[in-house]
Amino acid sequence: MASIGQIVNPTSGNDALSRARQRAALVPDCLVEAKRIANTVIAGWHGRRKRGIGENFWQFRPYSEGESLSRIDWRRSARDDHTYVRDREWEAAHTIWLWADMSPSMMYKSSYGSVSKESRALVIMLALAEILARSGERIGCPGVMEPISARNAAERLAAALMHTPLTGGLPETVMVRGWSDLILIGDFLDDAPAIMARLGPLARRGLRGHVVEIADPAEEIFPYNGRTEFTDPETGERLTSGRAESLREDYRNAYLARRENLGQSLRHLGWTFVSHRTDHLASEALVAVHMYLSGMPAKATHGGQL
Repeated sequence: MASIGQIVNPTSGNDALSRARQRAALVPDCLVEAKRIANTVIAGWHGRRKRGIGENFWQFRPYSEGESLSRIDWRRSARDDHTYVRDREWEAAHTIWLWADMSPSMMYKSSYGSVSKESRALVIMLALAEILARSGERIGCPGVMEPISARNAAERLAAALMHTPLTGGLPETVMVRGWSDLILIGDFLDDAPAIMARLGPLARRGLRGHVVEIADPAEEIFPYNGRTEFTDPETGERLTSGRAESLREDYRNAYLARRENLGQSLRHLGWTFVSHRTDHLASEALVAVHMYLSGMPAKATHGGQL
């Protein structure tokens, strides 16, 4: 019987960046422009809109004595007997930390998935860097790259990954300051209590978290039949089943229960949770995370739980 899945070689940063740009182009322009650029400036999405230095128009307000005459909007003032000042909106880049888990289990790819979990995680990570940097955000990667605000943040992140590759498990977050966003991408196959023991303190520090679970279709549907040998990519332990199909129902129940428990625990912290399968477009996960960052409720994607 042919193997359903295999461990693949790690994806290079340059290849992932190329795919990330292709995926970023799939995100509808209206979503990016409407929620990230046209409606508000960076601070506006997070409920901190106020008057200040910036490029975007915010509001007209009555002129106050002593203000500079150069700020008066004479066209608006000509409509009635009042003098109005054109206010611009205060702009401040928000810091968003991106992390993709590169544990051995992420190297898995079955014949049901279009790419490995590791490849999809890198594509989503770099595509988010591309989109967010385009909006003026500060992008960082714990232990790999300090936050920067630059149009070429995706390229710089890819270059940093070539010199300081991502490691397995959850990242060290000592350098992550409160009131930032942290986006974690991985398969999260560890026990939910162990994961929450690491993430709980981050939420209490004021971090807004967004977790993207990457799953291969075979991990969810368990398509194995007959005599099958399973190998744990983390430990190398092996399990042989004479009739793999007899395990399917119990396995699926346990797998989906783990996902549901993790999602509920994260939502209890005020974090968001997106489940994404590698047989679907990466743009589905990008849109969901982008909407969460913009303060909009995301709708469930096909084949994924939010």
